[in-house]
Amino acid sequence: MITDLAGVREPERAVPPQRDLPVDFADQLLQHGYGPFFGTPCGVLAPLLTALEDRTGLLTIPREDNAVGVAAGASLAGRTPVVLMQNSGLGQSVNALASLVVPYRIPMLLIVSLRGHAPDTTQENLGMGRLTEPILAELGIPTERLTRERDLGALMEWADDRIRHSRGTAAVLIGPAAFGWQVAA
Repeated sequence: MITDLAGVREPERAVPPQRDLPVDFADQLLQHGYGPFFGTPCGVLAPLLTALEDRTGLLTIPREDNAVGVAAGASLAGRTPVVLMQNSGLGQSVNALASLVVPYRIPMLLIVSLRGHAPDTTQENLGMGRLTEPILAELGIPTERLTRERDLGALMEWADDRIRHSRGTAAVLIGPAAFGWQVAA
């Protein structure tokens, strides 16, 4: 018996939706009990800042070193704060990190955008682009990068281990391409 299959189509394969990385990362931070969130404006981090603002609120602080100081207070009060900043602001925060956060082992998560990395090749960002990771390494602050391919569960486990279990500071570095940042035309 021959069956005519001309009108039969193969079942459509389910295509997993492309993840919305800033939203998924914000959700993971909240599920893992991070907060409050302190930040300074940043085009690279804007989608994450918006996602956090929509979900829990974000306290915008005009200077990164002040954000680190306020986060230190939140940490001492028993919270697990997050400071979001451009890497240029990391340069401004070195003293607060080196003289307060690191020696007194004040746990917090830093989320730092990597300006000066492709596709951001603007001259004023190249210096801090090269210096961000070495500065954090010299401060003894471990880093991991968040990319589109990164497993968020593994990243959160890494952060929890360093911040909650080891009572230290850790930094997640986010390049311009991770959230779709592009050079303005």
